[in-house]
Amino acid sequence: MFFYIPGEVISIVTFPGIIVHEFAHMFFCRLRKVAVFDACYFRVGNPAGYVVHENSSNFTTTFLISMGPFFVNTLLCLLICLPAYMPIKYFDLAHPLSYFLIWLGVSIGMHAVPSNQDANNVYDQAKEKIKKGNLLAIISFPIIGLIYVFNVLRFIWADLIYGIAIGIGIPSLIFK
Repeated sequence: MFFYIPGEVISIVTFPGIIVHEFAHMFFCRLRKVAVFDACYFRVGNPAGYVVHENSSNFTTTFLISMGPFFVNTLLCLLICLPAYMPIKYFDLAHPLSYFLIWLGVSIGMHAVPSNQDANNVYDQAKEKIKKGNLLAIISFPIIGLIYVFNVLRFIWADLIYGIAIGIGIPSLIFK
């Protein structure tokens, strides 16, 4: 059974994930020396955060900026949840700090998947770069498709399922 919760409520409850998502965009802009014109790490509204930056003709740069949140949010979700999961699993210690860290990690993991706009940015350049045999452009096509599918499935809580799979599922597989 699935139920609807307004996006603003989800944004408020999972605000750390939005902040990290936008930070990841910003981080890769800075890393690749792409000018940033405006940034909002969190707000109640649509979008809940954004980074406005110059376009890059370098496909690797566009890919990293667009896909940065996937890499950063997924890794942080795992790194935050992993040590929080261990006391619960091994010592049956239900400490509030562990649950806080699991909420923090899962909320970050929920916002790992890039937006459709990010996928569009990669797709627009990949169409041209694939003609030149760019391997990253070739690899990006199925990834772009998965992003679109995933974003459609958000209405059935695919983002929460992803956050839980990374933050709780992987630790439970590691520490059987």
